[in-house]
Amino acid sequence: MCTISVVGIGYVGISNALVLAKKNKVFAVDIDPEKVKLLNERRSPVRDKDIERYLAAEKLDLTATDDAETAYGHSDFVVVAVPTNYNDEQNNFDTSAAERVVGDITRANPDAVVVIKSTVPVGFTTEMTERFGNDKIIFSPEFLREGSALRDNLYPSRIIAGYAQESEKAMDAAREFAALMCEGAEKRDIPVLLMGLEEAEAVKLFSNTYLALRVSYFNELDSYAELNGLNSRNVIEGVCLDPRIGAHYNNPSFGYGGYCLPKDTRQLLADYENVPQNIIRAIVQSNHTRKDLVADRIYECAGTDNPVVGIYRLIMKSNSDNFRQSAIHGVIKRLSEKGAKVIIFEPTLNTKEFCGYMVENNLRKFAQISDVIAANRFSEELAPYRSKVYTRDIFGRD
Repeated sequence: MCTISVVGIGYVGISNALVLAKKNKVFAVDIDPEKVKLLNERRSPVRDKDIERYLAAEKLDLTATDDAETAYGHSDFVVVAVPTNYNDEQNNFDTSAAERVVGDITRANPDAVVVIKSTVPVGFTTEMTERFGNDKIIFSPEFLREGSALRDNLYPSRIIAGYAQESEKAMDAAREFAALMCEGAEKRDIPVLLMGLEEAEAVKLFSNTYLALRVSYFNELDSYAELNGLNSRNVIEGVCLDPRIGAHYNNPSFGYGGYCLPKDTRQLLADYENVPQNIIRAIVQSNHTRKDLVADRIYECAGTDNPVVGIYRLIMKSNSDNFRQSAIHGVIKRLSEKGAKVIIFEPTLNTKEFCGYMVENNLRKFAQISDVIAANRFSEELAPYRSKVYTRDIFGRD
């Protein structure tokens, strides 16, 4: 049994903390007192029903705290799961929070193993190792889907730990942390890969960029089908029956979005600065092009100048409360620039306005006001208003 601190109580941090707290003593560290309070009351600090149920049902040795220094001082492992948002001006991840936390941990407890879960540029963990003179910093990428973060940690596709190859201590730390994650999981026989730091960082960026490629590919297929009067579903099903292609990540949308894919694809593109490439830039550009087309089609479907466009849901995907980088934001911006009046239906909002747009959460009134309803994902509650709905959701799933 180990003592582990997890820094950052977001989707990544809380799902890792819950899995590790099954067999270990875990401190969940956050600067937000409300998150700390909720977790100590065994309520989820993020909107996720699976996490709520797990907190209530499982016996977990889990304590939330804002006293980071004390938590670090008692820990064998400290997992860093703080945000690394994309900085448009620097054309890079903003890793300042992760850097600060790694420094704080090293000063408070030089013997602790630092496990970076935050997504970072290739080379970041090696830079931290050299800057702080700490060869027990490892990188372990997460592969969690919003809405199923806990399940993806309990039944992981793989566990990867990167470490400084020249350090035996780092190799042992990577192996031990991977074992801790396996121990807390429900799935057995999990593939475990130990590799270099840069390789592990690259796995994360390339994995998400491939998923973005899949989304972009089927969105461009759908664009072709729609503009040429073809049945997009027939084409996609015919393509995906090939087992080499498969029927996953193939449901057309307004573009890829969320916290990971937009920023990870842009970071990978930035990392290609001195490497010849065409595909990576095309993936990023394709997402912009798709939103352009979707906005054009929504405006056309309204059938009037300066139409009222109803936006059905801001969330990135089903079972999520995340609006961050949702593809619909780019569509809204384009529609506004065309002169459309935008209104929003989003039950998770308790306000009458969002980013300057009117919010109407009476669905019937929302539908009556709207000349056209844009729905990235269709819901049966829209069925009575189907004649007004513009969606490219063919399969009724994310």
